[in-house]
Amino acid sequence: MLTKADGSPLLQTGRVAIMGILNATPDSFSDGGLFLAVDEAIDHVSRMIDEGADIIDIGGESTRPGAAPVNADEEMQRVIPIIDGLVRRFDVTISIDTSRALVMGAAVNAGAGMINDVRALTEEGALSAAAELNVPVCLMHMQGQPGTMQLNPVYEDVTANVRDYLSQRVAACVAAGLDINNLILDPGFGFGKTQQQNFTLLNELQYVRSHDLPILAGLSRKSVIEQALGLVVNDRIYASIALALLAARNGANIVRVHDVKATIDALRMAEAVEKVRKENS
Repeated sequence: MLTKADGSPLLQTGRVAIMGILNATPDSFSDGGLFLAVDEAIDHVSRMIDEGADIIDIGGESTRPGAAPVNADEEMQRVIPIIDGLVRRFDVTISIDTSRALVMGAAVNAGAGMINDVRALTEEGALSAAAELNVPVCLMHMQGQPGTMQLNPVYEDVTANVRDYLSQRVAACVAAGLDINNLILDPGFGFGKTQQQNFTLLNELQYVRSHDLPILAGLSRKSVIEQALGLVVNDRIYASIALALLAARNGANIVRVHDVKATIDALRMAEAVEKVRKENS
């Protein structure tokens, strides 16, 4: 069972968990540059917690298509002071969005209780670091790297290919000493996928699941909305909520979102209706 540092469950049965996004970066596609200052970041996290976020995911390197990489020192300078400030003020699970072993270790030592890795622990030292740190880890599928991933993504069967990759990463994690019960799977919406491939994955989300592990879905404000509806980033809130609801209906256990309150209200309403449906069936 996935647990927080105090031993309580990270996920609750029958309730989709909300992961609020904090990008401590100047170039993230939606909110780049807004939360670089520690005080601004903490104020934003405070609002997300008040709105009901279960997990706060903090990243110091943009992984949007075409994003330029940063070095580990700069990444840590962006995220560690924020984690330090949050740990002193809030009792919330903090996730570090990174692929670097060095950043993982520094973040967990500062108080982060989860690792969210878009490269599924494939970078040098990441597997052994995650095994040593012994916190929940989200493994994401990505075809290629952020700089090139959207150039021409090709799959024989996107759902089967993503499922097989994640299953292989689970096996690698277990072989490296990670507890399988600490793993979460993310199909990587928008990471080396076309609009059709993203929508196929969403429709077939339940078939992505491997080893009966929880699924995280991150579709909030992504460019697939622009491709489908022609909306700019700041006009994608309602479409993001619709995608979160579809992800939850199709098996997601965690949704990663920018707009916490709006998403929670929609999900909890859907859950209330579904509860009555089950009671009457």
